[in-house]
Amino acid sequence: MVSEHASPLTALGGVDAGGQNVHVAQLGLTLARRGVDVVIYTRRDDPGLPHQVALGPHLSVEHVDAGPACEIGKDELLPHMEEFERRLLNAWADDRPDVVHSHFWMSGLASLGAARALGVPVVHTYHALGVVKRRHQGDADASPAVRLGVEDWIAAEADRIVATCSDEVFELLRMGADRRRISIVPCGVDPAVFTPHGPVAARPHDRRRLLAVGRLVRRKGFGNAISAVAELPGVELLIAGGPPAEELHADEEACRLQALAAELGVADQKIKIR
Repeated sequence: MVSEHASPLTALGGVDAGGQNVHVAQLGLTLARRGVDVVIYTRRDDPGLPHQVALGPHLSVEHVDAGPACEIGKDELLPHMEEFERRLLNAWADDRPDVVHSHFWMSGLASLGAARALGVPVVHTYHALGVVKRRHQGDADASPAVRLGVEDWIAAEADRIVATCSDEVFELLRMGADRRRISIVPCGVDPAVFTPHGPVAARPHDRRRLLAVGRLVRRKGFGNAISAVAELPGVELLIAGGPPAEELHADEEACRLQALAAELGVADQKIKIR
């Protein structure tokens, strides 16, 4: 498995550390439990990281040297993908995998380049499509301009594409992907972790609660939830996914959301960010 920017070892909550990290980690763990030997390749972003970290029987993470060993935003990683591909090719030439599963468009770019030279089939999961991001974010989309063309190429070249919903399939077909090579595998929730039971934040008994969960970045749409709850009497909104309480005052997005709540007149009684 290749996940160039989203390591399963990274602490969650950062700008580029969220769902893909969890997805890759849990998919790797589940495959390993079934006896599949899984190696997850991700870019080294810290010089102190070991070359390989064992996560359990049959599962390890390998840190690939590609560009400086420091944190780099995912939208700035493209210039280092040629080196990433070369490192993958060297690793796989010594220990050829049966199949490669790439995650996100830059991982697909590097994986297809390395795997094709060795005749290894590639499965790809986009996690997000550039054409959709461009459509909804417009000028706020910081992705490299070549992303859309590369994603079209991946759609044509990958042996199998794993789409996470039917809407993604429609987008892929418009990109020219072959429907016969697309499988839908929805993202899942671990019911052993997320249950109806457990600790609950205190709340007034006379209010219904709307819960919004995700990283505290603008594109997640928490502002839409605040605008909506302003129209709902007797409802409070709890946003879960922000930094520790003592750091909220310094978080740009938390400050923006709190200002929006104040503007709509719901800051005191309805909006909580945790």
